[in-house]
Amino acid sequence: MALRQVRVQGDSVLTKVCRPVQHMTPRIKMLIEDMLDTMYEEDGVGLAAPQVGVLRRVVVIDVGDGPIIMINPEIIETEGSQTGEEGCLSLPGKSGTVTRPNYVKAKALDENMEPFEIEGTELLARAICHELDHLDGHMYTEKVEGPLHDVVAEEEAE
Repeated sequence: MALRQVRVQGDSVLTKVCRPVQHMTPRIKMLIEDMLDTMYEEDGVGLAAPQVGVLRRVVVIDVGDGPIIMINPEIIETEGSQTGEEGCLSLPGKSGTVTRPNYVKAKALDENMEPFEIEGTELLARAICHELDHLDGHMYTEKVEGPLHDVVAEEEAE
């Protein structure tokens, strides 16, 4: 396990579409462990593989209920809307107002390549949408309503 460098906006890797994971390998297992370590070290709520320079469809999320590992995730249902502050480890010190679904249902594979579904509201729904956008080369700044603004470290969240 190791910390990985978080790529920042402007790095071309953040604009690319990620490839699906076909098989669990030692490298993918290490990637997941490193992503969790990096997310916690940076006080993030989520992290997608392209944010650490790996173009694979892997995200990790923890909104305070323990880590969620999603491999090849897809959103299959959304409902409602919420508007709130959003930040990103790939754009440190900034946040902006973004509208996202208030409810999200997604399917993915876990670290054992077993399929599962997850439902989330509020912060979890926001985090799932945010991280899955990264897998398709998009950042929240494309959805920001109004200007970005500076935040202090305690408010930064992804």
